[in-house]
Amino acid sequence: MLIIATYDVSTDTAAGRKRLRRVAKICERIGQRVQNSVFECNINEIQFEELERELLAEIDKTKDNLRFYRLTEPVDLRIKQHGCFRSIDFDAPLLV
Repeated sequence: MLIIATYDVSTDTAAGRKRLRRVAKICERIGQRVQNSVFECNINEIQFEELERELLAEIDKTKDNLRFYRLTEPVDLRIKQHGCFRSIDFDAPLLV
């Protein structure tokens, strides 16, 4: 399934900046960054639960915001892209 993970971490303090780096590293391990705080993650249900659990352990729920979007079928109509960024098609053959 395709998940969009977005976050907004308060960086007013050194602790907030540290949280932001940790949240970004978790997301970078699982998905690909498509904007500063937006990641596309092509994962299964177990991976999603793990991602959510890890991120919830990092954020401060009184200062930060974390959102997940599950994109549904039809597959070919899920995403429209405009501009210079081109995401990786995880379902296409890998060319090295």
